[in-house]
Amino acid sequence: MRISTRGKNAIKLMLDLATYNHGEPVRLKDIAGRQNISEKYLEQIVAMLHRASLVKGIRGKHGGYMLNYQPEKYTVGQILKAVEGDLSPTDCVGENGTVCENKGTCVSFRLWEKLDTAINDVLEGITLADMLEWQNELLIDQYVI
Repeated sequence: MRISTRGKNAIKLMLDLATYNHGEPVRLKDIAGRQNISEKYLEQIVAMLHRASLVKGIRGKHGGYMLNYQPEKYTVGQILKAVEGDLSPTDCVGENGTVCENKGTCVSFRLWEKLDTAINDVLEGITLADMLEWQNELLIDQYVI
């Protein structure tokens, strides 16, 4: 499993929305500037997140995007799956795993199953709120008087 640039940028976008979650929609143009990501690319990503009901779009002059839920309700796995699809290390395990006729005798299957479980445990165990906390810790560590 390898997380693509799209997946990494989806996490950045969601973290930015959580950071600037002051009850007003956040413009993609502002996120693009802060995150140094193309606005056009963010439009593609936010469309996927919107289809997955993770964000809501507000139209109009003061429009933009907002989180649908509080940051603690989002897991990193949820966000990544919305833009990456299945995150399983092979096609014989995971939610959309193909039926393998050698499953009962394949030593590798056990390895891939354990790896899939470990990946999902990590990704589903970290929330957007956790990442906000990590971000704040980094900012505090960088603050010098």
